[in-house]
Amino acid sequence: MKYLVIAGFLAILGSLGAALFFMMKGGKGDATDKSANMARALAMRVGFSVLLFVCVLIAWKMGYIQPTGIPAGQ
Repeated sequence: MKYLVIAGFLAILGSLGAALFFMMKGGKGDATDKSANMARALAMRVGFSVLLFVCVLIAWKMGYIQPTGIPAGQ
């Protein structure tokens, strides 16, 4: 499970880096093409974030991970 979370974070950072690359890419190309690529990369980042959140919730429900910290109600 730990490796799945690490892979999810790397995918999120990779898509964020791709969006930065498309945003900073200058000169050549159509502006709408650049913004479409950037929007696609950011949409993938949101998708990876939601998928990672759902995976963590499923792992918690199945007992693979346990919450730690301050108990509820204190």
